[in-house]
Amino acid sequence: MSDAVAVLFANEAFYQAFADRDLAAMDSVWSREAPVTCIHPGWNPLSGRDAVMDSWQAILGDANAPAITCRNPGVQLFGDLAYVVCHESLSHGFLVATNIFVREDGPWRMIHHQAAPGPEPVVPETPEPTGPLQ
Repeated sequence: MSDAVAVLFANEAFYQAFADRDLAAMDSVWSREAPVTCIHPGWNPLSGRDAVMDSWQAILGDANAPAITCRNPGVQLFGDLAYVVCHESLSHGFLVATNIFVREDGPWRMIHHQAAPGPEPVVPETPEPTGPLQ
């Protein structure tokens, strides 16, 4: 599996943990070795694994927490550091998110998440086929 695919897989695991309200899965997404930070929309920045995981415990335990779907993730790689920029689709609008990952003993682990209100994603038009499909 390429590094880009592996990072996108880790990114998807983050959103799946959120969708499933699975704190154990969310915990496994985040780094245990590197410093971590998180900025939820409307929150002050959180620094340190304990503060970040406490925030996820509160969010995932809240029955009114919104359902979020990741759209249009794009990955950038730089050695053992990678980031994904994507849109988060909610029932009441969109957020733009940055998720930063570090390679940690093989797998990619999240070290930073930040989401803020943003516009609806621009969906690129798919060109019509010009020849026979094979």
